[in-house]
Amino acid sequence: MCTRSDGVCIRCGMPFFSEARAQGVYFVGIGGVSMSALACLLHDRGVPVRGCDARAGAFTRMLCARNIPVAIGEEAEPVREGIVVYTEAIDRHADLLERARAQGKRILTRAQLLGLIAETYPRVLAVAGCHGKTSATCMLAHVLFGAGLPVTCHIGGEDSDFGNYRAAGDGYFLTEACEFRRSFLTLHGEVAVVLNTDLDHTDCYKNAEELLDAYRQFAASAKYAVVNADDEHAVAIPHTLSFGLHAGDVRALRLCADGERYSFTVTERGIPTVRVKLRVLGRVQVLNALAAYCAARLAGVSAQQIAAGLTAFRGVKRRFERVGTLAGVPVVCDYAHHPAEIAAALSTAEGLCDGTVRVVFQPHTYTRTRDLMTDFVRVLKRAESPVIYRTYAAREPFAFEGSAPALVSRIPEALYVQTPPDLRRRLVQMCQEGDLILVLGAGDIDGIVRGMLDGA
Repeated sequence: MCTRSDGVCIRCGMPFFSEARAQGVYFVGIGGVSMSALACLLHDRGVPVRGCDARAGAFTRMLCARNIPVAIGEEAEPVREGIVVYTEAIDRHADLLERARAQGKRILTRAQLLGLIAETYPRVLAVAGCHGKTSATCMLAHVLFGAGLPVTCHIGGEDSDFGNYRAAGDGYFLTEACEFRRSFLTLHGEVAVVLNTDLDHTDCYKNAEELLDAYRQFAASAKYAVVNADDEHAVAIPHTLSFGLHAGDVRALRLCADGERYSFTVTERGIPTVRVKLRVLGRVQVLNALAAYCAARLAGVSAQQIAAGLTAFRGVKRRFERVGTLAGVPVVCDYAHHPAEIAAALSTAEGLCDGTVRVVFQPHTYTRTRDLMTDFVRVLKRAESPVIYRTYAAREPFAFEGSAPALVSRIPEALYVQTPPDLRRRLVQMCQEGDLILVLGAGDIDGIVRGMLDGA
């Protein structure tokens, strides 16, 4: 790996980008949102980049448009590049990776590559948390770009304006920091943000304390730490600034809602600084905005510039995104796949809907559903006759105790469907004028529903 002071690789003595330019980088799983952003970043820095993915999609098409070669399926011939990067969604013993190891290639996980790239920038800002990472990171990006700072931004989702990556200079590196398999511990920067600490990823964390310890390490790795004062566990982490609606150094007062779009006055240690008006929906976005405000202040941005940047933010794809209509009923898609996220999305939808919010939920991974079953049941019982779609297994083998049928069995009014035609038929039968269809999940449910919209 590389030293944190100058990004020089201990293995070969070369700066990382110089090593990458000399050897080339091959991405296994290049079509992922984070992997494609990293591939674009390296490509823009003059690094020869290629990759493969199991299936074609929007990101593989974007990469091809940027003249980055992408193969669909594993290539039969040996990889030519000297560095091979793979996403954690790929089995580390996949045939392509085993062949690369046998050839003496340098093998890196996505998280390791992200850490190496970050270490080449003078100032690094990283945003972590179980929920809100993408929105808060994009908000902060708009603030920094609007302030004219030289920033390169890596996103784990798609900002409505610039997508998952934008380079506007090399002075700052802004990145989403994922807690899955402790991948955010490869980042060592200037500002670390902890949005919340709810238990998740129980396939790689034994309990809540183990997850909290990872957040503590993440925060301690930065010069400044920003934490959520409304989260009793996050606020116990040693920090520089805290934010919250009910407590914290930076707070939002005089909240006003206009159709679930919030405006508020920011205070720093009790002193009003600026009025902020958000264009995105949901009370939860106020907390994301406060987190971005704290990080930007630590980066030297004025309160007025921060307010302008937050107002410029128009949202993230699959984060309470209005995508069209089904049988004339509006459809909103949201990435929510954790009970707390579902509760936030449902509250926002209820604030907008005159009729009934028709919830469609696709569980994401068997372990998450099994270990958080009580919370999933509690929040989904809030909805009227929620529709539960078959589980998106991702990297996991089938386990009935964490399956969609197991979840449905605990919610008397819930309906289980497992094919797109069945889903469409159920929704058309249920929905009436004034209703809103809220589609929740991080799997393939988004694409399935978009394919059945009016005019699709």
